[in-house]
Amino acid sequence: MLIIEVFGWIGAILIALAYFLLVHHDLSSRSKPYQWMNLLGAALLGINTFANSAYPSFTINIVWIFIAIYGLIKGIKR
Repeated sequence: MLIIEVFGWIGAILIALAYFLLVHHDLSSRSKPYQWMNLLGAALLGINTFANSAYPSFTINIVWIFIAIYGLIKGIKR
């Protein structure tokens, strides 16, 4: 179970870091790095929350993944 906890921590750090960099104006909400950080962070955090039976948190992470995918697709179209 240690790897599941590591996934959770890395996911949480990625999401928080992406938000910090957005607020600090180092990343744009439309940038690929921002979207990838959110996608990977939500996926890793989602694995952790599912493994720990935290289904409401798992659900919001799935939604977060779809939002990041949408952002990436929209960025490709530009």
